[in-house]
Amino acid sequence: MDVVVVGSVNADLVVRVGRRPAPGETVMGSDLDTFPGGKGANQAVAAARLGADVALLARTGTDQYGARLVAGLAAEGVGVEHVMETEGASGVALITVDAEGDNSIIVSPGANARLTPADVAAAGDLVSGAAVVSLMLEIPLDTVMAAARAARRAVLNASPPRELPGELLALADPLVVNEHEAAFLLGAASAAPVSEPAGMARALLALGPRSVVITLGADGAVVAEPPTAGSPGFADAAAGVPAAAPGRVAAQGDGALGRPAGAVVTMVPSPVVDAVDTTGAGDAFTGALAWRLALGDNLPEAAGFAAEVGAAAVRKEGAQSSYPRGEEL
Repeated sequence: MDVVVVGSVNADLVVRVGRRPAPGETVMGSDLDTFPGGKGANQAVAAARLGADVALLARTGTDQYGARLVAGLAAEGVGVEHVMETEGASGVALITVDAEGDNSIIVSPGANARLTPADVAAAGDLVSGAAVVSLMLEIPLDTVMAAARAARRAVLNASPPRELPGELLALADPLVVNEHEAAFLLGAASAAPVSEPAGMARALLALGPRSVVITLGADGAVVAEPPTAGSPGFADAAAGVPAAAPGRVAAQGDGALGRPAGAVVTMVPSPVVDAVDTTGAGDAFTGALAWRLALGDNLPEAAGFAAEVGAAAVRKEGAQSSYPRGEEL
């Protein structure tokens, strides 16, 4: 098994608007569209469409959405043997998309909130047997922790953002966040605000994850890793820190959890596209990233491929429906 996703399944209820409303304001929108979604399901479908052998561990409800969501996942080639039915509502995401393709999302977790560490234990062979386990925060944190502990390699998409225990951060390889999520995680940890992406990536790495990826939308992504014995940097006598390899920024740091001080930061560009709908683009990125890591790519290589997939996803409406297949890249 290449990738096991432990995460959420939602019905995405989408309305397009000319602009998103200000607090207390009402605006008129389009007809309501319903799409399959949820960060877990999205990442699984993104990986499956690219050719990954992928399974999903999740829960859906007994409402009008649950069975349709599972059938859709199976049709996409995602293993659904461990998608369980829970009495009550499925997860639902309420999404507005503006004229620029940017979105705002409110998630009602429904059955996702009832995915438990016991469910992870019951699927122990599946989780521990995968090359990569992909995780996100639309399910209970203790369930995320249980899956991360069982994983050979855990990709943690810390979205929606919340405070994370040090043990979970230490298992993340990589921690994947966008700029808003990075700022949230750094808010309590930074003595001074860090706004530029490379600095944010270095600061996040110092919090303890094994590696970091910050997605930057149209600007691609930035990757931060601890220096290794095989790093191509050179000693910089003037600065006293490793010089950057081509395409990289070398930087000092305090180290974390016994790892060497410093970080190697790689800027990953994104193809230039006309964005129609950014819903689920981050999940397309993470699903692609997890698959390429499972195949043995190094992190900058995997992030470069994932940036291509994320850029392709914003050119169509919807989340899963916008994800490219391998031959479309």
